[in-house]
Amino acid sequence: MKIIVVGGGAWGTALAINASRNSSAGFDVTLWVRDPLQALDMAKDGENRRYLPGISFPTGLRVHAQALPEWVSSPQSTDLVIVASPMAGLRGLLTQLRECKAAVAWLCKGFETGIAGAAGLMGHEIQNQLAPGLRSGVLSGPSFAQEVAVGQPTALVAASVHPTVRDALVAAFHSPTLRVYANEDVIGVEVGGAVKNVLAIATGLCDGMQLGLNARAALITRGLAEMTRLGLALGAKQETFMGLSGLGDLVLTATGDLSRNRRVGLAMAQGRTLQQAIDMLGHVAEGVYSARTVVMRARSLGVDMPIAQAVVDLLDGQLKPAQAVATLMGRGPTAEGQ
Repeated sequence: MKIIVVGGGAWGTALAINASRNSSAGFDVTLWVRDPLQALDMAKDGENRRYLPGISFPTGLRVHAQALPEWVSSPQSTDLVIVASPMAGLRGLLTQLRECKAAVAWLCKGFETGIAGAAGLMGHEIQNQLAPGLRSGVLSGPSFAQEVAVGQPTALVAASVHPTVRDALVAAFHSPTLRVYANEDVIGVEVGGAVKNVLAIATGLCDGMQLGLNARAALITRGLAEMTRLGLALGAKQETFMGLSGLGDLVLTATGDLSRNRRVGLAMAQGRTLQQAIDMLGHVAEGVYSARTVVMRARSLGVDMPIAQAVVDLLDGQLKPAQAVATLMGRGPTAEGQ
């Protein structure tokens, strides 16, 4: 199997390493990097020093920065293309890949930033708009890149309406340390991946203010209810949100110390501005950029998401951390199923 991973960040690099380790399968894995200088440094160093320092590349993993369309122009050139860009880069890369004959899947989790007040799109909606002929899907689930790169046990979900795409993702990444489960519910998997990032900012805020484990558990549980309501309104299946890409990813991102979005909430609870929190990370925290779009999509569908709204108000500077918590705790009583 010939695999191209597009994007030299932590998650793309981790999956390229994982696939390359499966040498018994005879995989041909290339990590495509936009910046030629970064590609040269990674090839020379045998590691991604910027995003995954100290984790060596397996023998056989190649790093290149050639023009992307040339790599995917024929059915024989590639079997699987993994797009490992932030959400903001997905539209441009799918435009380049619109004639690709291979299976294509993306890793980014979020909603595209809306234009001129319009609600942004999920990954599959962007693909349907730009490249409706692609055989595509999404690979998601509770996963920190660093743990995958060093071979710690992880489980992911390969979601696509195309059986050949699901099969390709399972064949490429299922290994003794990484289990990949197939799922047809692309909408549910994408909603879970997007909303959990926003909710993780809220739980980081909760932990940073030392509100206790009871408060964290309540936020996670009520956040799952918000995520499910939005997903069902968009056409997802309810059971997806009790799986890896829903509850699983939410628990990991809301509680894990490696979570970028949780760290944003922690930093703001300590009095730092949003920009200071972002600068401290040095990485993209997708919840910061997709929170407003999540709330806009929910509002357009008549879906109530008070936790996500409080996060937006916090990020926009309309509420201070203590005010955001007070706003949530001051809501009127309601039935748990609502």
